[in-house]
Amino acid sequence: MKEVLVRKAVREDCTSMLELIKELAAYEKALHEVTISLEEFTQDGFGNSPVWGAFVAEIDGEIVGISLFYDRYSTWKGRRLYLEDLVVTENRRGMQIGKKLFEATMEYGKSNQYSGMVFQVLNWNEPAINFYKKYAPKFDDEWLNVSIEFK
Repeated sequence: MKEVLVRKAVREDCTSMLELIKELAAYEKALHEVTISLEEFTQDGFGNSPVWGAFVAEIDGEIVGISLFYDRYSTWKGRRLYLEDLVVTENRRGMQIGKKLFEATMEYGKSNQYSGMVFQVLNWNEPAINFYKKYAPKFDDEWLNVSIEFK
């Protein structure tokens, strides 16, 4: 089995990261929803005021997975880490890459004094739900997701 390297993302990773995000969107039957440009994505992660951080997983120099996250604040719990995307390219699933990325993200949250980590998972994505269940999360069926588009 080839060695998987998990590391913090750098600016030069953005093209590969955006491709993985599009792969996830296609899997979720929502590729048309990905409207961000590479330039905006890169600026948002590595510009003067970055709003997201990420880990990437590499095999032989190829990025095969990402964990993208950012700060969230709860008036009840304080600083929370929000996991936006955890993606492993389809032909590399089953190699513990998602586990390595997820655990690196949790460790980042713990070591930076976040009170916890929150994320969403589609209710039909059984493989992802079963993966997350290994970490004893609280699944909340009480709240509805709401969004308003500005552009």
